[in-house]
Amino acid sequence: MAMHHQNQDVVKRLKRANGHLAKVVAMVESNAPCLDVAQQLQAVTSAVVGAKKVYIQDHIEHCLSDARSEKMFDAKLKEFKEITKYI
Repeated sequence: MAMHHQNQDVVKRLKRANGHLAKVVAMVESNAPCLDVAQQLQAVTSAVVGAKKVYIQDHIEHCLSDARSEKMFDAKLKEFKEITKYI
């Protein structure tokens, strides 16, 4: 299986989410104001949702391309349907 084209972008987005999450943990441990914590939690959520979107879209593109070239349409269609649950 070939590496997805967008993996580096997904990793960058997940690292950003990880950084935001670490900040949230530190903020909660230090009793930071609730509004500030909520804003950081939103940043974590946005980064993870963005990473998921890029990853799934890239996978779908690969899945559809593989279905054409590998003549495994039924298996790829099943995989496509399965991953769309996470969109």
